[in-house]
Amino acid sequence: MWCHKLLHLQSRLQNLMKRGDIGQALHLSNFKSLFSLSIHWCHTSSKSVNCTWLQHEDHLELQYANAVMRFDYVWLRDHCRSASCYNSKTHQRSLDTASVDLCIKPKTIRLNESTLFFTWPDGHVTRYDLDWLVKNSYEGQKLKVIQPRILWNAELYQQAQVPSVDFQSFLETNDELKKFLQNLLLYGIAFVENVPPTQEHTEKLAERISLIRETIYGRMWYFTSDFSRGDTAYTKLALDRHTDTTYFQEPCGIQVFHCLKHEGTGGRTLLVDGFYAAQQVLQKAPEEFELLSKVPLKHEYIENVGECHNHMIGIGPVLNIYPWNKELYLIRYNNYDRAVINTVPYDVVHRWYTAHRTLTTELRRPENELWVKLKPGKVLFIDNWRILHGRESFTGYRQLCGCYLTRDDVLNTARLLGLHA
Repeated sequence: MWCHKLLHLQSRLQNLMKRGDIGQALHLSNFKSLFSLSIHWCHTSSKSVNCTWLQHEDHLELQYANAVMRFDYVWLRDHCRSASCYNSKTHQRSLDTASVDLCIKPKTIRLNESTLFFTWPDGHVTRYDLDWLVKNSYEGQKLKVIQPRILWNAELYQQAQVPSVDFQSFLETNDELKKFLQNLLLYGIAFVENVPPTQEHTEKLAERISLIRETIYGRMWYFTSDFSRGDTAYTKLALDRHTDTTYFQEPCGIQVFHCLKHEGTGGRTLLVDGFYAAQQVLQKAPEEFELLSKVPLKHEYIENVGECHNHMIGIGPVLNIYPWNKELYLIRYNNYDRAVINTVPYDVVHRWYTAHRTLTTELRRPENELWVKLKPGKVLFIDNWRILHGRESFTGYRQLCGCYLTRDDVLNTARLLGLHA
């Protein structure tokens, strides 16, 4: 690729000189500097590694493993893993980044087998394994999925026949815990069976994988339809699909549900894969997906019931994506708690409503609805950043308990068990 550029520039320069267009020829004087840079191309001493690079004024262009990567020289100095720059025991940086010259350039670059060596003006040497550079380059991250997932509608999930995990095995063996977490990571929901129908056993179950996140609802919550809190969940009414705690700046990561008793009818739980619905929007109306990922909204919770007085506000777009690879990582969807839209200019509001309607249509498609009857002994874990839940109205006495888990701790447990999380 670089050779073609050089030949093209050389041809243009020669033609301009023949025509006597000296001004334009001088304008292409950077050709000389570019040509001189080409002598910095280097090749590995090992035939098994095909690697070339080109030194630019402020960055290194590296071609390796069928990828073209660009690294700023300050970045290359800052990420040095030598003993004086990085503590390999604590995995923390020792180098004072603010002390690095922002105009720094390597004096020399050499390749030995599969390792690049950079010698800096003060004599310090930084070494990088080529595969490490590929893995940690911006170009590499653009192609990498942070969290592998299996998107589903009701039929796809039922066909997958995802098994539940037994309570005792879940507590006693890492293999069953790993199996459970793998299901939760891939599908956003997972079940544990044969749990004694008590709040204490539900708490023990939750603590197996994470710290419990204490919120305005307490550590473990236990409720019936007594309207003891200022929330529709504390009634017998049907609840449309939604994610919880959208009014927190960081919505709760994982939600745990255990129906301890139900003497009546109805009350099935509705589950919808929000990422599957969002993917449909992306395919059908990409400009609307983009709008939903950029427009910030307020969600609000105001409560004045008994001794409970709260006013929570969370701000963020409906769809949250990583900017470098456009991967969706959080959906904040709750029509009950969405506050006044006053963070959006008037000329964007109508387009946002159109995009929101498109997403809502996908979320409400019957084929996307998975209905589950919760019963004593069956505990449901939900990824609240991905899965929307709701319920149908019910009659009779119904007791539920549950809690929220800190997302970071759940992912930490998964990683320690060797899962990609």
